[in-house]
Amino acid sequence: MATQKLYAGAKLRETRTRLGLTQKEFAAKLGVSLPYLNQMENNNRPVSTTVVLALAQEFGFDVTELSTGDSERLVSDMREAMADPVFADAAPPLADLRLTASNAPALARAFLDLHRAYRQTHERLASLDEALGREDSRTQPSPWDEVRDFFHYCDNYIDAVDHAAERFAAGAGDQGIRAHALHTLRAAGISVRMDESPTTRHFDRDNRVLTLSSHAAQQTQTFQLLLQIALLHQDKLLEATLDLARFQSGEARAIAKIGLANYFAGAALMPYVQFQKAAQDTRHDLELLSHRFGASIEQVAHRLSTLQRPNAKGIPFFFVRVDQAGTITKRHSATRLQFARFGGACPLWNVHRAFETPGRFLRQLAETPDGVRYISLSRDISKSAGSFGAPVRRFAISLGCEVRHATDLVYADGLDFSNPKAYEPIGISCRICERKTCHQRSVPPLERRLTIDTDQRGVLPYQVD
Repeated sequence: MATQKLYAGAKLRETRTRLGLTQKEFAAKLGVSLPYLNQMENNNRPVSTTVVLALAQEFGFDVTELSTGDSERLVSDMREAMADPVFADAAPPLADLRLTASNAPALARAFLDLHRAYRQTHERLASLDEALGREDSRTQPSPWDEVRDFFHYCDNYIDAVDHAAERFAAGAGDQGIRAHALHTLRAAGISVRMDESPTTRHFDRDNRVLTLSSHAAQQTQTFQLLLQIALLHQDKLLEATLDLARFQSGEARAIAKIGLANYFAGAALMPYVQFQKAAQDTRHDLELLSHRFGASIEQVAHRLSTLQRPNAKGIPFFFVRVDQAGTITKRHSATRLQFARFGGACPLWNVHRAFETPGRFLRQLAETPDGVRYISLSRDISKSAGSFGAPVRRFAISLGCEVRHATDLVYADGLDFSNPKAYEPIGISCRICERKTCHQRSVPPLERRLTIDTDQRGVLPYQVD
């Protein structure tokens, strides 16, 4: 197999800017000429082995970041934006999108922000919501989308919060994280009580009382205890992180603060180094990890997708949660597979079949249109409200990685990775999927011409050229 050349100009420029160095100073530290550095930063030359070693030795740089970065995510997001019918006659080729993502990532993000604003304005008008006369009709990203993108482009890993949670967990000793959390809250003058309330967690600031639902699972109760500790004892850290994110609205900042507190809770429940070692020892067995750390299956799967600490990265996983309608409610990918920003996930993906087999793990070998192969693990995680007649929250999750990591997963045992027919063809979104004969296609692909034959009907009412 031919060695793939590494072009990482944007990452080099970003590193040099962060260090506050001129091109001349940076070139000297890397041991290359100024023109050579200039060519690498503009992706006219690949990053040489000498430069990779110099980055690691001089700056302690995690060289795996050169090949990961945001490029694939930006390409995927731009392709989906270009699937909008407004671009039907002017969609650029995929090669141009890749050049933009690698050479001008700031421009790519600006384009995505502009398209998001256009979509939201269009949707307001289409819904006849009196958008033009409303005070809140400004064209800015929805708070939810803005927060989701923040975590997405942070690789779902927040270093300062992760380390703070790990330090807190270290103080638990033999008493366990739940007892440590209860002791910490009581030491701060907060009493904790259980109540048959439909509200999972309620904190009465005036009376310093934290109430948890007795209907919630013990894992959920422990998680909420840790979340409350994050909001009370890590407030300065959370606020400093939010300042760096520069959210455009108070709503987005508030949602992100809850997200960071959730992150702290998960990282305290499953401390990075300890959890990563356990994951490796158990070959990423979600049930064993769930029992060992007192966490739910969803919490374990989500935590596995966050193990992206520089110089100590775990397997790059994708993680997604969907509802019964196929709408993605949580998404993250440290792999080349990126999820649709709008609409549902590919119907050929086994995550949709998980609702049919509650309590069981489903395994799938899948291949995306770009030829990359994955192993995907899905499971129904529907949640009862704890009483008769109460609504059941129905979700399914999927966790997966590229097949080159499959030997590190217990779920890969017995699968035939050498058989091409074992891989099911999946995509991201119908509008950007290049498959011509998919029997589940809902709309035509954007970048293909169609042939309609009134005398013939196949799987689809048209042929994709």
